[in-house]
Amino acid sequence: MTFNIRIAAFAMSVLVLTLLPVQAAPRSSSGVLDSKFTYPQAETGDTADLYNGVSVRDPFRWLEDTDSPKTHDWVLQENALTRSSLDKVPARTAIASRLTELWNYERCGVPFKEGGRLFFTKNNGLQNQNVLYVQDTAKATPRVLLDPNKLSKDGTVALAQYDTTTDGKLMAYGLSSSGSDWEDWHVKDVATGKDLSDQLKWLKNASVAWTGDGTGFYYPRFDEPKSGKVLQEANYFQKVFFHKVGTPQSEDKLVYERKDQKEWGFSPVVTDDGKYLIVIVEHGTSPKNGILLQDLTDPSSKLVELFAPGVATYSPVGNEGGTFWFLSDENAPKGKLITVQTKFSNDAVDGIRSDLIKSGDDTLEQVSFINGKFICKYMRKACSAVQVYDKSGSLQQQIDLPGLGTADGFNGRQNDNETYFSYSSFTTPQTVYHLNLTNNAQNVFFKPHCKFNPDDYTTEQIIYRSKDGTEAPMFVSYKKGINLDGSNPTYLYGYGGFKISILPTFSSSNLLWMERGGVYAVATLRGGGEFGETWHQAGMKLNKQKVFDDFIGAAETLIARGYTKSAKLAIGGGSNGGLLVGACITQKPTLYGAAVAAVGVMDMLRFNKFTVGWEWEQEYGSPQNADEFKVLYGYSPLHNIKKGICYPATLITTADHDDRVVPGHSFKFAAALQAAQACDKPALIRIDSKAGHGHGKSTKKLIDEATDKWTFLTKELNVTDRQGSRD
Repeated sequence: MTFNIRIAAFAMSVLVLTLLPVQAAPRSSSGVLDSKFTYPQAETGDTADLYNGVSVRDPFRWLEDTDSPKTHDWVLQENALTRSSLDKVPARTAIASRLTELWNYERCGVPFKEGGRLFFTKNNGLQNQNVLYVQDTAKATPRVLLDPNKLSKDGTVALAQYDTTTDGKLMAYGLSSSGSDWEDWHVKDVATGKDLSDQLKWLKNASVAWTGDGTGFYYPRFDEPKSGKVLQEANYFQKVFFHKVGTPQSEDKLVYERKDQKEWGFSPVVTDDGKYLIVIVEHGTSPKNGILLQDLTDPSSKLVELFAPGVATYSPVGNEGGTFWFLSDENAPKGKLITVQTKFSNDAVDGIRSDLIKSGDDTLEQVSFINGKFICKYMRKACSAVQVYDKSGSLQQQIDLPGLGTADGFNGRQNDNETYFSYSSFTTPQTVYHLNLTNNAQNVFFKPHCKFNPDDYTTEQIIYRSKDGTEAPMFVSYKKGINLDGSNPTYLYGYGGFKISILPTFSSSNLLWMERGGVYAVATLRGGGEFGETWHQAGMKLNKQKVFDDFIGAAETLIARGYTKSAKLAIGGGSNGGLLVGACITQKPTLYGAAVAAVGVMDMLRFNKFTVGWEWEQEYGSPQNADEFKVLYGYSPLHNIKKGICYPATLITTADHDDRVVPGHSFKFAAALQAAQACDKPALIRIDSKAGHGHGKSTKKLIDEATDKWTFLTKELNVTDRQGSRD
């Protein structure tokens, strides 16, 4: 298995309920009764918490208990209200039909090779889950190895992740159900397609690492939750185990744990030569990880620390004997490739470091070591650029890409002479290429055929300015021929956090918006990884407000340049991006006509109380820290809703099985927004069933969710169809 952790391709929904009568929500004298919506009754309590001497009320605390009958009734009524509003929009039928048509095209994931076998995922268009195929030889016909669509009637069981042995004979794979991050792992015989007896539980977003001989694999897991609230209980004290194929999980050997570090997480990797175990040590979501190393050829060897966590990022790339290569940002915020000469002695390892490929103007995002060459994927102004270097660090060639887009893949073992990669953009569906590393020949492996003409659309990259003068790029995509007269319905998307880079990618959903005359914009925000670790740190913890300032600056630029106007501008984002939307509508409510906040982190004082929320303190800070509390409280969406304000039309989305950002965030935010809204613009919430944070969401649920989003925005932004008539 290559050093690059492979994740099975999975897509990134409508709860059908009996309509129940809704009760009128009381309004204070500072509010105005909504002339269109009567919101469900959400009673207020007197719960309050003390943070650094400040008492903070939490009147909707009861909505955190998603299992209570009272919360259940509230959910039923909220969904009924949302359905009654969206289902009667005339454009909804046409949106659903065209969206289904645009989604219905064959898609292929990036293949990888093991033991002469080729593994890849495909979807015929409307299959709820991608299907895993294997091609036994170069000339063999691909056959289905695992079809998750047969594991549930409603398509809510997904292939989360998988890994194969070096000889390609066995595959370990994890399944997630109903969108939960929890995974159940199994082992499959690749030749027969039959599962072995192995079953592993309590893995969450895990990767496994097979031994060189394929007799077993290393994996991280948590203890079984004790409270019974599997989707809410905080997860601490992850451990590394070794599983021998054919034995029960109860016999798995504990390899590593840290009883003094309950917040540490682990990702195991076995080198291509099978001689070393690498364990990546993570502290929450901080990119500054540590590295443990063990010599598997020495029975007395233990896992010892090579790099301490908290200093820099170290991503293993490859090795030749005791010489290792790591992608690192140590003293190089935009990344570099380092060589580490290791020497074991007395239960310790020394590493002499040197730079092989130095840091440059572009951000080094990924390095693969294949056929004696380093394939380096860079981010250049939030787009991919790929270069190939030899082992001396000399540039050999640049991989040509079709345009402003994103390249992914480049997986392989060190002795392979070929690899595969994909390319996509905002207007180009993912095309897969085969790259021969011997002669550098590049050929199309798979090209999709979609029901639209990419030449009808264009993407430009413009520069916008934030409140403090910082400049950043923004992608703007639309159908050719639109007039920049300020009348175009525009959807501005952003994320801005956790060093996650938002690069161009294709979406049938976004294409539908552009096809109907909409502008689709993506702002590059501080907090992401597009320009390295310095860019990330400029938007985290005490600097988080700068992310919101960036997004507001992007919105103001779209208006100033004539793409749109406030009444026609919608903002959207999910997870950390949902927080972004929540913060921006509470800070600048008149700047936007509408907003869509998906699975957002809305309560910045209690985010650390559930599942893996404590990990985010590395990004957001801690409510228990006086300085960080002041910043968190200052922008927390839930705590900055004010009575008597007219907020933009808002659609909030969440799901009952979201065990990453628990639905209580969205529940409380929706109840507070509805109680405070001072005009007739709706504040709706859509709560999906048998779905989670987005992990493994079925095609049907994705289409239903996108249909509701665009239906909502079509109505609230007064969007006309392609013929110019009002929907």
